[in-house]
Amino acid sequence: MKAADQFHLGIVVDDIAESQARLTGLLGYEWGMTIESPVPVELPSGPVELTLRLSYSVTEPRLELVQEVADTLWTPARNGGVHHLGFWSEDLAADGAELVGSGFEHEASGLGGPDGPMWSYFRHPAGTRIELVSRALLPVMGALWTPVES
Repeated sequence: MKAADQFHLGIVVDDIAESQARLTGLLGYEWGMTIESPVPVELPSGPVELTLRLSYSVTEPRLELVQEVADTLWTPARNGGVHHLGFWSEDLAADGAELVGSGFEHEASGLGGPDGPMWSYFRHPAGTRIELVSRALLPVMGALWTPVES
């Protein structure tokens, strides 16, 4: 992993539309579509299916707004701050092992990829949370960065 692989800042919010409007008014952000989908997730307690709702900014630096999911790691950071740093990964297993070896704890992984997870979350005891996203998802995720027609 390297700094150049960082591609978004994730913010967990209680209202995506309100957060989009606020960030557009304040900073001029433009947004792609908001998606909502049931997602199989591996948590430390075992596999579950969660409904995740999110939207990425078209404007860079890219922001990801994620709708809060009660009683999961997808709860707003204290005082509404950044929830996670998102990084592309060529090898989730190796990059995840490197994070764990550096003191991070594995929190969750998205299930369903042909060769294993396509994304994973790791949190350091000091509070930093990193999401690794397989670079294989780049072509699919590009659709999320297309401006929504008003």
